[in-house]
Amino acid sequence: MTDADNGMRLAKRLAAQLPCSRAMAEQYIEGGWVSVDGQCVELPGARVAAHQRVELAADASLLAQPPITLLLHKPPGYEAGLGAGSGEPQGSRSQGAPQALALLQPARHQAGDAPGMRVLLRHFRALECFTPLPTPASGLVVYTQDRRIARKLQEDIETLEQECIVEVSGQIAEGGLARLCHGLSFNGRPLPPIKVSWQSENRLRFALKGIRPGQIPAMCQEVGLTVLALRRIRLGRIPLARLPEGQWRYLQGWERF
Repeated sequence: MTDADNGMRLAKRLAAQLPCSRAMAEQYIEGGWVSVDGQCVELPGARVAAHQRVELAADASLLAQPPITLLLHKPPGYEAGLGAGSGEPQGSRSQGAPQALALLQPARHQAGDAPGMRVLLRHFRALECFTPLPTPASGLVVYTQDRRIARKLQEDIETLEQECIVEVSGQIAEGGLARLCHGLSFNGRPLPPIKVSWQSENRLRFALKGIRPGQIPAMCQEVGLTVLALRRIRLGRIPLARLPEGQWRYLQGWERF
C-alpha cells in the first residue's frame, strides 16, 4: 500500500512542507505544536490525506520540554508503586488489581489546574513511582519523569513525613492513644515517637516517617482497633488538599517535598 492509498505519515508530510528533517518534524508533533484540520495531533505516525490541512503553531518551539511530575489521588483497589508503602499488611497485594498508572490520562486532569499548561501525550510516558501505597488504601501518589525528583523520593522516602487518616472500628484500650504515639514495637523493633491524634470518633491521624508494610494496622490492633480504611493526605510538604479521588494534577515548579 502506498502513501497515496493510505495517506502520508504526518512527520513525513510536515518535514516536506516546512521543509525540515524528519526528526525535527517529530519533535514539533510530539511537542503538541502541529494540527491537522485544526485539531492538535501528537503522533508522528498518524496518517494524513493530501486534502487535509497541516499547520505548525506560530509559537512552536524545539526547546527541550522539562520533565513533569504528576500527583494522583489514588482510589482504593488500585496498585501503585512497589506495593510496600505505608500501612500495607503482609500479603495484602491484590492479585490482578488494576494499576493506578492507568488513571493518568487527559480526561482525569483536575479542572482548573495549572492554567496555560498544555496536557500532552508525552506527559504520560516514562513515569516512575517511588511513593508506593497499599492497594486497599487511597490518597496521594507521585509519578515523575524528573530524575532529580525520582532520586530525592527514592533516597528520602524513609525520612519523608507522611500523614494518613485512618478509619478504625473497635474500642481503644485504656492508654491506647499514648501507646500509639510511643511505646509500641513492630517486627520486634521499638517504634520511634509518632504523632497520633483523634480526628473524629472513628478516625485517627498518623504523622510518621519510614512506614513499614503492615505497620499501621498492626499498631492499631495492639490497642484494640481494626483498620477499615487508610488515606494518605500528605507527603513531606505536598498535601492531597482538594484533589478529587481518581484525578491528578501537575506538581508546580515552586512546590517542594
